Amino acid sequence: MSTPVRILLADDHALVRRGVRLILDSEPDLTVVAEAGDGAEAIALARTERPDLAILDIAMPRLTGLQAARELSRLLPGIRILILTMYDNEQFFFEALRAGASGYVLKSVADRDLVEACRAAMRDEPFLYPGAVTALIRDYLDRAARGGELPARVVTEREEEVLKLVAEGHSSKEIAGLLFISVKTVERHRANLLQKLGLRDRLELTRYAIRAGLIEP
Repeated sequence: MSTPVRILLADDHALVRRGVRLILDSEPDLTVVAEAGDGAEAIALARTERPDLAILDIAMPRLTGLQAARELSRLLPGIRILILTMYDNEQFFFEALRAGASGYVLKSVADRDLVEACRAAMRDEPFLYPGAVTALIRDYLDRAARGGELPARVVTEREEEVLKLVAEGHSSKEIAGLLFISVKTVERHRANLLQKLGLRDRLELTRYAIRAGLIEP
């Protein structure tokens, strides 16, 4: 038998990780080698464990699954990535594809779809749940009708990182330490966010972060 696929599993709910691990470890060709409780921990573990596949929840502390996916795609170009989420949301789905994910699996049907999604990812094949296929077709038809491309991101990746940490209640000094940037740089990003998004203060930034799926309400 060939060596099992080595998997990094990241979700901030221990019970979810336990259930998903039971599904994966029951398959002879899959094995979970590391678990993370947030996106930043997932990146750190990926550096040391060098997994073949990362399964990331979207809504996690410090870094979301989408932010972690973008960073993992840069750090480890050969890694396969799956997004495991409770959100049946077209915006998150397209962001996952842009971030380098091979598939998007809903937690509600993980017991049915996750194993096949892992195997598809390792074959370099996309895995899309039925609603995602519908979204892709609709998006293609819409863009064909408009003759345009997908809209550019409203905020940069770094601004998104700062936004998430601001919404989680971190001070500028704490954010600077977490992102290895200066306090002045944090304040500049915060000011840019307020101006770009037309918001006034931390409370409105937090509300925006919830709507954008960066943090859970």
